[in-house]
Amino acid sequence: MSADLTHVTTWLFDLDNTLYPAESGFMGEIERRMTAFVQRVTGLERDEAYRLQKSYLAEHGLTLVGLMREHGVDPKDFHAIFHNMSLEALAHDPELIAAIARLPGRRLIFTNADDIHAERVLEHLGLTDLFEDVFHIGSAGYDPKPSRAAFERMNAAHAIAPAETAFFEDSVRNLEPAAALGMTTVLVGPHAPANGSPFVHHRTEKLVPFLRNAQLKEAA
Repeated sequence: MSADLTHVTTWLFDLDNTLYPAESGFMGEIERRMTAFVQRVTGLERDEAYRLQKSYLAEHGLTLVGLMREHGVDPKDFHAIFHNMSLEALAHDPELIAAIARLPGRRLIFTNADDIHAERVLEHLGLTDLFEDVFHIGSAGYDPKPSRAAFERMNAAHAIAPAETAFFEDSVRNLEPAAALGMTTVLVGPHAPANGSPFVHHRTEKLVPFLRNAQLKEAA
């Protein structure tokens, strides 16, 4: 059954593992680089660095924030490790471009990545011109999703009406504050169909079929 999204005028998308499929393996390379960075900063062995990486993610909402607070890491140094990544794993998908292009109203990116990473990925996917703006971790003052403050800053920056907004994410915990604010939430990814979270309104393994089949507001 197609989702009724006729009330939506603002389309909010996470970036990584949402606008491209998790099975691409691209996030795996991001995680490996992140672990290597934690090793350099702390001097820990790889397994210990990985555990610390994940504990900072759980405690602070983002590994970077833990590194900033506990080790004085400059976020520019952290983000730089991703700026030379190969994007070959990310496929240019004409069907994705067409599915997003048909969405009426505003389209925005809301990501815990930095602006350079987001711009590189969007350009490679051929999506740059389809989005009005990127609200990135710097825009949020390094207060990442899923913090309520990040959502409030993003809403204020773009005058977003939550009741008319759909938010697409691969992370359930990032959808919880969106649902609490009144947004329509869509969980994306291979784990989505089996998820029973009350904060998720729609679930889809694949983004393109969901967007293509959704009921949308008719153009005025």
